[in-house]
Amino acid sequence: MKFTANHVQVEIGKQLQKEEIALKLPATCDYHKDEEIKVFCLECKLAICMMCFIKSHKTHDCSDIEEVSGDLRKQVKSDADKASELMKKTGEVLPRFEKEMNDLINHLAGIEGEINTAADKLIAAIQRDRAKLLSEVESIKLKRVKQLETAKQEVEQHMTALESFKRYSETLLSSGTACDVTRSANSLHDRADELMMFDVIGHVDSSLPSLGVSFLSTTALDADAGNLIGSVIEGLFDALTT
Repeated sequence: MKFTANHVQVEIGKQLQKEEIALKLPATCDYHKDEEIKVFCLECKLAICMMCFIKSHKTHDCSDIEEVSGDLRKQVKSDADKASELMKKTGEVLPRFEKEMNDLINHLAGIEGEINTAADKLIAAIQRDRAKLLSEVESIKLKRVKQLETAKQEVEQHMTALESFKRYSETLLSSGTACDVTRSANSLHDRADELMMFDVIGHVDSSLPSLGVSFLSTTALDADAGNLIGSVIEGLFDALTT
């Protein structure tokens, strides 16, 4: 008995895939290792050896495996042709993914550009409107500060006049002679009347008109708003009192 009876002969330098080697080997039964497969059971759709036929498939409709293989080869060939055609169609679909991906990236890049452009314009408009509002507030502040400083100076001047009158009067009373008093009393009285006529509270109220400043923020719903941030509103509040 030759130990190479079931070996596959391969030309020197030629390599075979495992599948090719398996196809070239003599087909032997999985259950009866020394038995070659020669029969095909049509009922069980199994390739079997004669021992399997005798033991398990004798009453089944069986046929020579070579005869059946002819029909099955046609089936395999048909399936392979279908798979080949489907593979071709599948290959034609693959480039679409790359194209659609590139188209998507380019399109969304354009959208991003539009968003950034719109946002930059909006930011610039907001910066402009903020500067305008801050300028309005600064103008209100400077005007009011000037009014306060002017009113303060006028009150301080009146205070200085009152202090001067008080010192002179006290000096006259403490050190003046009868002649000094008689000479100065009438003019001092007229000066006192003049000083008393100065209504400090009334003067302050008239010099400092009531002022109230508030800020009204613009919301996203204010489509017709002139300023994207809001508006500065001047109103009234209680006048300065002592």
